[in-house]
Amino acid sequence: MVSLTARIVIRATNRELEIPTGLFINNEFVPSADSPNDLIHLVNPATEENICSVAAGSVKDIDIAVAAARKAFNTTWGKNVTGFERSKLLNKLADLMERDQSILAEVESLNNGKPFKIARDFDIGDSIQCLRYYAGWADKITGQTIEVDNKTKLAFTRHDPIGVCGQIIPWNYPINMWAWKVAPALACGCTIVMKPSELTPLTALMLSKLIVEAGFPPGVVNTIPSLGSVGGAALSAHMDVDKVAFTGSTVTGRKVMEAAAKSNLKKVSLELGGKSPQLVFESADLEQAANWACLGILYNTGQDCTAGSRLYVQDTIYDKFVSLLVSKAKELVIGDGFDEKSGGGPLVSKTQFDKVWRYIESGQAQGAKVALGAQKRPGKGFFVDPTIFTDINANMDIVRDEIFGPVLAVGRFKTEEEAISLANDTSYGLGAGLHSNDANQCMRVSSALEAGSVWVNQYNLLNNNVPFGGKKQSGIGRELGSYALDEYTSVKAVHWNFGEKLDWPL
Repeated sequence: MVSLTARIVIRATNRELEIPTGLFINNEFVPSADSPNDLIHLVNPATEENICSVAAGSVKDIDIAVAAARKAFNTTWGKNVTGFERSKLLNKLADLMERDQSILAEVESLNNGKPFKIARDFDIGDSIQCLRYYAGWADKITGQTIEVDNKTKLAFTRHDPIGVCGQIIPWNYPINMWAWKVAPALACGCTIVMKPSELTPLTALMLSKLIVEAGFPPGVVNTIPSLGSVGGAALSAHMDVDKVAFTGSTVTGRKVMEAAAKSNLKKVSLELGGKSPQLVFESADLEQAANWACLGILYNTGQDCTAGSRLYVQDTIYDKFVSLLVSKAKELVIGDGFDEKSGGGPLVSKTQFDKVWRYIESGQAQGAKVALGAQKRPGKGFFVDPTIFTDINANMDIVRDEIFGPVLAVGRFKTEEEAISLANDTSYGLGAGLHSNDANQCMRVSSALEAGSVWVNQYNLLNNNVPFGGKKQSGIGRELGSYALDEYTSVKAVHWNFGEKLDWPL
């Protein structure tokens, strides 16, 4: 009999935890239906030690989970429960997350590597707020009454829950991305089959326990840890999934969209990659601009879809600003997530570590100048220190490609027009930032930047009530804010005749 729990010890806090390791279907943890011996082995990225193993879901397991979600949608959720009840359950779930905030943060840090204090205060704190935000929306989803002919007819619209949703989330913000997907879907009345990243499934499984404790009916939320090529592909192509939401790479996003199109033309929302620019104009507060530039590329050790990985500085302040930037980047401590001094942790995996180093070596080989970093650490752990390149050009791989690590390419510009052209010279369009104390310039440039989110005199900060999503190859659809509700509802028009008599034949 395969065990469905694992006992792990958080050495930094001496806390011993029992973590579910099975598949979560119909409010129960179960082994795989047809491959119970297939496991996903999880590694602590700070030490390279094994944490535990979890069940690896199969295509058949996805089928079972989808069937459970469909049954719940048709019987105990969907149109069968009021918005008030959905709101109450979401608020209860938020309360339970808040109760377990430190425990969840410890496991998030262990599995993902990020600093415990950041997981607790930012990732999970924001996720609790996200659940409460959408709990507030659950009983406020309304349609329109439309005048057609006041004497004989009217029309009205209903925003119905779209149905069973496949949700595929990444490893860089496991709890945050879980909340972004789950909260609006549940608020609208949808049911869910969640596929967490195979690298970081532990907190999704812990949150599944809280789903039961909060009182959600069986089948409303199901969690299937699985390889992306198995579970993610199966959800994308499933004929009984009504919508798939994916956060991850543009390459995989294309596969998700293709599978959705070739199956049942299910609704798709995609939050994909980025190569986001920041522009620093000569009127900017340079101290603050340097702080925000560092946050943009070094937060979460650069493992962020909106990472400000291209920085363009006006030539009149270039040398001064680069010197300031380097000195500030040196101040960040990249270390073990349970060390209070750490502001960043290791990269999530050996695969990601090797990828980032290939780009660092490529930058050097293609002629970029190293202003900081580019030196490997000895010892265990997938640690990469802040690395800054100058003397870049538009053809370098470090300028064109999403790296997903703490690697920044710094260029220069003379005019506002040149800055905008450099910023928009990318196939991506997720985020962009500008720093200037010229209000007119801020308005002009923010309007001209081709990105779904533009930050002015700040960077990378998001709010649950403000929409987020990409342009170009950074995705389609929006998360957060009221706009996310549109991704989980289907608009039905009802035409009501109360007075016209039809003569026949024509």
